Amino acid sequence: MLNFNYYNPTKLVFGKDTIKTIGGHVKSFGVKKVLFLYGKNSIFKNGVYDTVVASLKENNIEFIEVSGVKPNPVLSKVHEAIQVVRENNLDGIVAVGGGSVVDSAKAIAAGTFYDGDVWDIFEGKAQVTKALPIFPVLTISATGSEMNNGGVITNEAEGKKWGFGSPLLFPKVSILDPTVQATLPTIQTVNGAVDGLSHVFEAYFGGTSNTDMEDELSEGIIRTIMKHTRVLINDPSNYDSRSELAWSATLALNGINGVGRRGDWSSHGIEHGVSVFNDIAHGSGLAIVMPAWMKYVHSCWPEKFARFGENIFGITEGSIEEKGLKAIEALRAFYNEIGAPITLKEVGVAKKDLDFIADTVAKQGPLGSLKSLDRDDVYKILEIAFE
Repeated sequence: MLNFNYYNPTKLVFGKDTIKTIGGHVKSFGVKKVLFLYGKNSIFKNGVYDTVVASLKENNIEFIEVSGVKPNPVLSKVHEAIQVVRENNLDGIVAVGGGSVVDSAKAIAAGTFYDGDVWDIFEGKAQVTKALPIFPVLTISATGSEMNNGGVITNEAEGKKWGFGSPLLFPKVSILDPTVQATLPTIQTVNGAVDGLSHVFEAYFGGTSNTDMEDELSEGIIRTIMKHTRVLINDPSNYDSRSELAWSATLALNGINGVGRRGDWSSHGIEHGVSVFNDIAHGSGLAIVMPAWMKYVHSCWPEKFARFGENIFGITEGSIEEKGLKAIEALRAFYNEIGAPITLKEVGVAKKDLDFIADTVAKQGPLGSLKSLDRDDVYKILEIAFE
């Protein structure tokens, strides 16, 4: 286990009927006028919009709305919102939606106080020195952004989907009411589950040995997500399973699952190149890319992949190498079972497109910690993922 500091200042308010408390939490921080940031129509259909508005008004919190955040959030929307914040002297952000809205809120929170283009922070040309307080109301569990300090934004003009983060970007208070996720389309539940699993895998297979406590935690999260995703496909209103999936997705990336070990994160880097190319959902891209990455690198740590097979899928027969390979196929079979895509061909990527995607990914530089990947490695992983 590596040396570590663990810090997470976000207050998470979890459970039924908690959304109506958002105004009081905002008020408790002395915030008086907020940007109300959200995506499209879902928060009107499930009643979240009305609940948030009523709570803000009840607590005398003024708000200016900016809508239209995309599932793969883009820099142009961040620029638009920063301008709104500055013109209206807003002093906080209520971000209502999934990880794309919360990630956008983080970029807006940081960019408001930066004189240059906020993209400089993504490029490492500038640091976050001040940020607006952020108050997420989560409507889909996937990214863990409600309880961490990072985010991902697409620079559509440059074809880059990159991440950033700062200790100043932890949300102040996040509201997570699993009941509002009962009306999600099944594919969104599936994508959220895959995203949560992928965050666990990035740490679990990162290459750091002697991390028994973290491995046990990871395996518990994995089994919980898999179990309750299966339940929700057939019973989407099951509150207990919604709660288990929601909390598991938060734990997957609120920092607790990664302490004392490196994360690999090359699968996320490759997926970003895929979704910049054809705008598929992040979870769908990860369902395709991560098993392909596993197949390409498993020989670097066969013992860990064998443990994965034994503790998640009950695979006990065969050599260490065979157990690991069976586990990877079992994961692909699970993704196929729940309706996630498992090949690039399924989502409309042609073989001729792989070069472009590999070139796009290579803009990030070498990827990975278990195995360092260059552009040629990425291309080979994409070939595995193709069919």
